Amino acid sequence: MVFKYLTVVVAALSMAVHAAYIQKTPPLTTPWTSQVSLTNPLPEYPRPQLVRSDWQSLNGQWQFAASSQITSPPTGQTLGETILVPFPLESAISGIMRHETNSFYRRTFTIPAAWSGRRVQLNFGAVTWRATVWINGQNVGTHSGGYEAFSFDITSQLNGGTNEIIVGVYSPVDAAGIPLGKQRLNGTSIFYTAASGIWQTVWLEPTQAARITQLDTTPDIHAGVLSLAVKTSGASGQTVTAIVSTGGTTVGNATAPVGTTTVLRIPVPNARLWSPDDPFLYDLRVTLTSGDVVTGYFGMRSVGTAIVNGWLRPVLNGRFIFQMGTLDQGYWPDGIYTAPTDAALSFDLERQKALGFNTVRKHIKVEPARWFYHADRLGLLVFQDMPAMRTDGTPSASDRTNFEDELRRMIDQLRGITSIVQWIPFNEGWGEYDEARIADLTKSFDSTRPINGNSGSNCCGRDPGNGDIVDDHIYVGPGSTHTPTATRFAQLGEFGGLGLRVAGHEWQPGAGFSYEIVADAAALNKRYVEVSSTLQGLIWGRGLSGSIYTEPTDVENEVNGYYTYDRQVFKGNFDQFKAIHQAVIGSVAWLRAGESISLGVTTSGFTDRYVRHVDGLGVTSPVSDALSRKDTTWRVRAGLASSSCWSFESRNYPGSYLRHFNNRIQRDASDGSALFNADATFCLRTGGTKSGVSFESYNQAGKFLRHYNGNVYVASNGGSNAWDTTTSWAADTTWQVASPSWRSGADITTDARVSLQVTTAGLTDRYIRHQNALAITSVANASSDATTRSDATFIARAGLADPSCYSFEASNFAGQFLRHANFRLQIAPNDNSEVFSRDATFCAQPGLNDASAVTLRSYNIAGHAIRHINAEVWLAISGGPKTQDAAASYAADVTWRVAAPLA
Repeated sequence: MVFKYLTVVVAALSMAVHAAYIQKTPPLTTPWTSQVSLTNPLPEYPRPQLVRSDWQSLNGQWQFAASSQITSPPTGQTLGETILVPFPLESAISGIMRHETNSFYRRTFTIPAAWSGRRVQLNFGAVTWRATVWINGQNVGTHSGGYEAFSFDITSQLNGGTNEIIVGVYSPVDAAGIPLGKQRLNGTSIFYTAASGIWQTVWLEPTQAARITQLDTTPDIHAGVLSLAVKTSGASGQTVTAIVSTGGTTVGNATAPVGTTTVLRIPVPNARLWSPDDPFLYDLRVTLTSGDVVTGYFGMRSVGTAIVNGWLRPVLNGRFIFQMGTLDQGYWPDGIYTAPTDAALSFDLERQKALGFNTVRKHIKVEPARWFYHADRLGLLVFQDMPAMRTDGTPSASDRTNFEDELRRMIDQLRGITSIVQWIPFNEGWGEYDEARIADLTKSFDSTRPINGNSGSNCCGRDPGNGDIVDDHIYVGPGSTHTPTATRFAQLGEFGGLGLRVAGHEWQPGAGFSYEIVADAAALNKRYVEVSSTLQGLIWGRGLSGSIYTEPTDVENEVNGYYTYDRQVFKGNFDQFKAIHQAVIGSVAWLRAGESISLGVTTSGFTDRYVRHVDGLGVTSPVSDALSRKDTTWRVRAGLASSSCWSFESRNYPGSYLRHFNNRIQRDASDGSALFNADATFCLRTGGTKSGVSFESYNQAGKFLRHYNGNVYVASNGGSNAWDTTTSWAADTTWQVASPSWRSGADITTDARVSLQVTTAGLTDRYIRHQNALAITSVANASSDATTRSDATFIARAGLADPSCYSFEASNFAGQFLRHANFRLQIAPNDNSEVFSRDATFCAQPGLNDASAVTLRSYNIAGHAIRHINAEVWLAISGGPKTQDAAASYAADVTWRVAAPLA
């Protein structure tokens, strides 16, 4: 969707003489500090999901004064200082750059003549923490809570000319038990400068007396509709109409009489689904018969859970995507809580997406609505934290009541955000109480998204036992994590924290700290790839479904960021970081031509079953041995009859495909005919349930791949056969695209003696051998001495961590296997540990530069394969941080001939 900015009417200031605005000098300036307008900062319309065409920004220079109270407004008085709204008091851009517990803001404005006859709404994006507002000396209301928007109808308080607005603000920060995130009056260590007062846009807009106040969008991709809750004010007897469109073309519409909350079901047929790969947004226009019109947007997507490869996983549109992101704290050296410009606000998200991430955890802060719009349009999944209370002591009864109310209001305000896929009420036990009840309470506020009751329950808090997620924090990590349960999937809510100080770009020079400080950019590249690449082993071996790295930028004295706090310097190698992110995310199977997958059953009670061929017929079966592993593994091919659909080639019968014949699915060798190609082509469709996806026959419209009584068919809902009419139709036609049961794409005979020969031109007389335990390459042949020949001979075993891959036992040191340690290959005795088993397991794929040879990819280190360089043998990734990773001959150097044994 293309978001259309609207023309802004900038109100002229009309103030008496007082101290002029002077922007203070922050410890660090960002590329956008100098771009802040001193008359109309942040001019973009601030609420992209509820847009009105007429509006007037009140951002800009206001009079300001500290106060001992905020009950008696200084009506008609000139205040002594000037503040630039909407930047918090403590920020340099505000012009104040200090904290005040009580303060007043004052300015004047006029209402455009064109607004005559309409109501006028005064809107605040957010004010920390309590705000009382007066218009022309009349109190129009008070709002408490620092993270949500609020509005007042000020029509009756306006006069026909110049109007005065005064805002009294009470901001106690950590002197009270309010939700405040990481703000502190005396920020230190992992706690930061406070952000008091008005910190998001203030604006006016005209409305009809009967007006729309909120749009809550809930997509239902299985029904092909958008559920739209329209909240209104003064609209009794009105009718509401909603139109969904894209590119100016109407997709669907609905009309209904207004109720307390009106819910419309708007058809969105054949929806283009929103995902990180394709963040497509639809346009929305909603109208009351009074004439009130608002526009907005939404994405069609589903959020759920499913069993994938035996583990409970989160799924988006029925697909398991490893949710890999950063701990985004949303602080700025010049604006503290408020980004200096909208370009700056989107910068962090744009860079994270460009780095290959698909997720961002918004850490104990709630951002302005435009931040969420940027996440929606870029395609970043959002884990949304509730801002924490103080970490000291136990919250009082009144603090608890307030916390729960602010939690409810946060969710109510953000429930229509497409990108949010998780709510996190507590972090590491900070201000935590009644953990299980709060997890359940959060679920009662929004049952459509998973609830992470306490991020970091293993670290510093208590595991609530409720909610949908078990979440560990491990620094530097990633390390071992809890495995999923039957009801909770597993994620790593924080890890990493590799730090590098960059002179000239520090909040306090020399004071920066981190979980692990590295010396320079080269060391950061090396450690970052080492740390991040080990996530793959946790995905397969521990059922890990998501990871959050600390963090995208430095924050004050924390120097853990990819970028310095001023966003001026990217500390590492951008391309190397991106490559490892893509390798980790890409290790989760999906429909990509040439990839191997298994197709798992999603029907409850049968999730251990996969599509398999037995004597040529398609059945569903558990995976129990080598044969069943191969029989349930399929190579994804572009559809034989249509490249926009898919065909599935048998792993162990090349040239044979899944096809339907007389409605029964079977494995047959392709005869190249048009009929066979059509019968063997299946088109991806939205799953019948949130647990997965469905496959429709290319040439039998309305018939889907379905299992029934252990057999697999193509069937239509309510067809002539008994197995078509079962009530379990939706589940039985829904499948999980899972990682392959047989992870090796090339075969090596197990329990056979083999030697691994170099294929790089000019070095083909060399083989992998061990010498003093380390793996090297060495010239070897039949005339070599016995030690050399024995050292270069291994016994290929079924993989210690996965029998569909391989481990290599030294022929002359029984019980010792090739394994990687700190990325160097060596032989070592098998200690039967989980770590050793993974480190000694390698999955064989067709050789990168010779399909008749093999490339041996690490089972647990994403993107890395066994490689030789200068006679040493390493695990390496193409373009990685070590010199041996970046050589142009990478493809040849990771390709090995499985040769006859030398001994």
